[in-house]
Amino acid sequence: EIGIIRIVQIAGIFARRIVPYIKEGDAVRKGQRIGIIRFGSRVDLYLPKNIEITVKKGENVLSGKTSIGMIK
Repeated sequence: EIGIIRIVQIAGIFARRIVPYIKEGDAVRKGQRIGIIRFGSRVDLYLPKNIEITVKKGENVLSGKTSIGMIK
């Protein structure tokens, strides 16, 4: 088991439309869509300590395509 991952979707000044597909406490699967921020913005991920981050700071990631970490 991976553990608890905290996901925070942040809408910007022009992208004030977040559409979540899940609610707090829901279990999600690998590759599952969890929501959309119309016109783009930012998502913060808080990962457990047993996850080794595989992307670099400032690197662009694409949802459902980019692997961001691996279980140690």
